[in-house]
Parts: sequence; C-alpha cells; structure tokens
Amino acid sequence: MRTRTAPAALAAVLSVVAVTLAAEPKPPSATAPVSATPATTRVSYRPATRPIDAVDRVLIISIDGLRPDLLTRADVPNLRALMRGGSFTMWARTTAVSRTLPSHVSMLTGVPPHRHEIEWNRDLPLKKAVFPKGRTLFDIAKQYGYTTALAAGKTKFDTFERPGSVDWSWIVPPTTKPVATKPAKEEGDDLEKDEWPDDKAKVGRTSVTDAEVAGRAVRMIREHRPQVMLVHLPYVDFIGHTIGWGTPEQIRAVGQADTAVGHLLYALDEVGVRGSTVVIVTADHGGAGHTHGPDDPRSRHIPWIASGPGVRTDLDLTRFPGLEVNTEDTFATACYLLGMRPSANVTGKAIAEIVAREELLGAAR
Repeated sequence: MRTRTAPAALAAVLSVVAVTLAAEPKPPSATAPVSATPATTRVSYRPATRPIDAVDRVLIISIDGLRPDLLTRADVPNLRALMRGGSFTMWARTTAVSRTLPSHVSMLTGVPPHRHEIEWNRDLPLKKAVFPKGRTLFDIAKQYGYTTALAAGKTKFDTFERPGSVDWSWIVPPTTKPVATKPAKEEGDDLEKDEWPDDKAKVGRTSVTDAEVAGRAVRMIREHRPQVMLVHLPYVDFIGHTIGWGTPEQIRAVGQADTAVGHLLYALDEVGVRGSTVVIVTADHGGAGHTHGPDDPRSRHIPWIASGPGVRTDLDLTRFPGLEVNTEDTFATACYLLGMRPSANVTGKAIAEIVAREELLGAAR
C-alpha cells in the first residue's frame, strides 16, 4: 500500500468524496459481457459524480518508445506547456516486460499482462481476433455512455477493436510504405510480414509518421468529438529500432512527436472541447541501443503527464515520496476522472493527487 502525504483536511475531503461515490447507482456489472450492440449506440447510464465537474473527456496520447530523459534534450514546446499547465512525473513505470502491445493493453485495462493475457508483441496470423481478458477503457466507457475513438500507428492495435467498444478508429494498414531505411532481413528471420518486433535486426517492414497518425486523429476530433480517445504515435520507437535510442535522429523524432501533440491540442481548441478534456501523455516503454527489454530501467521508465481543467499545475508528482505511477494507473485515472467505476480487482490506482483541492471540495459538497 502506498503512503499518501496530503494534508489531513484534504484527506477528510477525500473520505467524503469516497462515501459520495459509494452511494451512486452502480453501472453494469464488471463481469457482464460486453454489449453486442453497434459501437455508435449510446446507452443511457451516465455517472452522477466526477471529481472535476467540467471534465467529461479524456485524451490519452502514447508516444511509443519515449524514454523520459529524451525530453530534456528535445525541442518539445507542447509537452513542456502541458507539464507547466498540469501534473507530471518522469519516473513512471511501464510493465516489467516493457513491450509495446502488452504494455498498451495494461495501460487500457489497469492490470498486468498475465491478467489481461495479451503477452505477445506481434500481429498473429489468426482467423479470429483475440481481445484482452476483462474490460478495456473503451468497453467501460461505452457502458457509461461515452463515445470512443482510436488512432494507432501499428497494426497490432486491432486487439482493442472488440465489437461494440470503439466508435471510430483508424489503424495503420499493413501495406503502408516504408518511411526510413530498414536493416536487411537476416538469415533465419522467419517473421510474419506485418510484424513490428522489438529489436533492430527484425524491424518490421512497414511504418507511418506521427504526423499521419495525428492527422487521422485530428479528423476524428473535428468530425466526432470523441470523449475517450487513445492516439498512438509510433515514430520515436521506429527510429530507436532502426538508428538507436538517444541518437540525434531520435531526438529529432521526439520533436516531431511533440509537433503531432500540438496538432491534437489545436484540434481540441478548434472544436471547443479543450476546456472539458484532460490530456494524458505517456509511453509504453523506453529503450537502449536498438531495443528494449524485460525489467531494464532504461526500458521501463516512462513519462506521465496529465493536464486539463481542474488539474493541479506545474506539479512534479515526485513531491509525494510514497507515490509510484505505473502504466496501469492511466486506466484507473481516466476512469476516476470520468466517474466510471471499474472492477474492484484492477491493479491500477487513480492518481487523485493531480486534482486541485478546490475541485475536491466542490465534489464533496
């Protein structure tokens, strides 16, 4: 159990909030099957209480392969502005396996890979899709009546497209043309053609720029204004595998990812929903050399930034010595902000420290 360092008065407020939440009508059971109705069908249940009343949208931006220290070297005005205007830590942790697909599924289910059972990291040549065990953030959002969207730069993200859970999605097709020189196929390389593995010698044969992914996401924001959205930017990871982590080329790629983030933020402003959206920027893993691997601190440490209305500003979360932010907490925090209650057995915890004190007081009244 982690130690909380909030003042006693704030702790009392949190207790009142907890009692208030406990009194709310329960949403559909956590064990109930996911609805088979089309994803565009809205259900009537909406949460009665949210910690920040103005917030009814969460945008999660995952910059694949972003090691936190690279932010200190890159030109990232948009990410720095989010940090100044929000709460953050450069010491968050991804799953012990530090791989793209298992870590992203943990990010959106709140449980480690052995629980959600997506423990591979490649496109599988299966006739029938395999979805995570348990409910994803998209599944829960639909049961609470929120609209959902996904834009992703790797084909294997189709594991999130459980029928009825994602209203609008764009996932890079496997036929996308290469955007950078890739190492030649090595002897003994028996990869499926659509795989994007995690070492230099076996880099997949397709890629897409962050600008294209962001462009697809911007179009969804403009046309549909989704309330729960994941945008996956792949290019920092691609450069890590092809050229190397910490190289000048990857530092430039981090800057390009920041530009993509800027386009997403501008789109929120453009359609008038920035004032109701909490933006969470994070990553699935870091890396070293040309790869990333199990329980390597250079692979496991990730950034975690939350910014939006009612979120405490310029707050480095390491000010709370007993607080460790893990990738599963992204799921739990999104649920908390939107007034959604997932199953009690999730591993992730809501990072309630990000909520401004006056917002908590208002929620308790």
